[in-house]
This record gives sequence, structure tokens and C-alpha cells, in this order.
Amino acid sequence: MTSQELAIACARAADDAKATDIAVYDLRGQSNLTDFAVVCTATSTPHLRAVLRDVDKELWEKHEIEPVYAERTPNAMWSVLDYIDVMLHVMSSEVRDFYGLEKIWKEENRISWN
Repeated sequence: MTSQELAIACARAADDAKATDIAVYDLRGQSNLTDFAVVCTATSTPHLRAVLRDVDKELWEKHEIEPVYAERTPNAMWSVLDYIDVMLHVMSSEVRDFYGLEKIWKEENRISWN
């Protein structure tokens, strides 16, 4: 599975878990941390937990892939699943707006996933 296919699989799994505002960014050649970033919004702490759980479960069941690292801090309303080449950020809309993570990436790097 390529890193782009993995990013799209993360986005689709997050969508299946009812995450909103899902964005996939191609950061190859721009980031030393990852090739792709997937950012999505959860509406509450239980929803954030569910998105993380469902993405974990779907990627393992369909592709036998699990994150190398997981920063599971649902009470902070921002959690990350790190698959090395892909990082999935699940955030509340308030946290997403406050930190403006996507402002550091160019809009032209945003790719279609659905």
C-alpha cells in the first residue's frame, strides 16, 4: 500500500466514523515528518474516541496496518495516529480553528480522497 493509498484509507475510515471536514494533504517534499496529513473534526470527546477506535479497527481488519505511535488525548480534543508516512489528526472544531494546523500547508497540496 502506498502512502497516498493509506492516507485515503484513513480519510475513508474517518468518514465512516462520521468525522467531518476531512482534508488530506500531500506533504511529500515539504515535511520531514510525514508524506501525508489527514485532518478531520470530531464533535465531542466520545466521538473523537470513536473515530480513533474505528480508524484503528478498519485499517487493521482491511490492511493489517496499525499506527507506530498514537497520541490519544481525547480530553484535549486533539489526537494523532502516526503511521510514519501518514499522520491522522482528529480534532474538535475549536481546537482545529485555534491551532490553525492547516495554515502551514498550501491549499494546492490538498488532494481529493472521496
